[in-house]
Amino acid sequence: MTRARALKSVIRTRIAKTGERYTTARRHVLAARPPAALPVAPTPSPAPARTPVPAAAAKGSVSDATSRARTGHGLAHWFAILDDFGAVEQGHTAAARHLYAAHKVPGWYAQGITVAYERARGVRRVNQRRDGVYEVSATKMVTAGTREVVAAFSDARQRRRWTNGLAPDLAKALATALRAPASKGFVVRADGQARYRYGWGATTVQIYVYPKPGGTSQIVVAHSKLASAAELETRRGQWREAWTRLAAHFATPR
Repeated sequence: MTRARALKSVIRTRIAKTGERYTTARRHVLAARPPAALPVAPTPSPAPARTPVPAAAAKGSVSDATSRARTGHGLAHWFAILDDFGAVEQGHTAAARHLYAAHKVPGWYAQGITVAYERARGVRRVNQRRDGVYEVSATKMVTAGTREVVAAFSDARQRRRWTNGLAPDLAKALATALRAPASKGFVVRADGQARYRYGWGATTVQIYVYPKPGGTSQIVVAHSKLASAAELETRRGQWREAWTRLAAHFATPR
């Protein structure tokens, strides 16, 4: 058992005996041990629930300002409630459900607040899912409608034009997926939104097209099941470059 897991085990034992919330029990356990024997956790010690919430804790989820506007309370208020609930031990789903059912927090904000809480308590990093894997997204506006965007992916000649010079593994994975006999290509809805999903090794890529006014579209990619923060940063850079080239493709007279 690692030192971090050993520490959590001791904290859980104290919680079972005293009924204290996680941060309170952790503080007492640490205070009762000599410095040399302290287990070293892989993440910073959680801040007390009532202190100001750092901006990084809410990045990519729900900010303190949004929480106040939508729920009437800031993140510190909800973090204290989640501490009392034992959210670290109970898990993400139970914590979000608790905010929704017991405190009437709207579903999307219950999820976002729970994510912000998990990051602040060191349970997960930014862009990391509760199960430990990572996911990243990249967005770009292009001067093209849905049909033009779909054609830029599906037509091999067009695709080679804007993917030329991209990271070879990204370009190859995209082309291979689109050419696969089982590929159904983009699914286009009646409202003009389109979606394409494919596997890239052990990861999953989902590309979305959202039509906007003036013949423009928003392109979004969600790349999930990434194994590490390093892989996340690599893919983030590659997708940003891909969208930059795609936007230039539409901006260039053809």
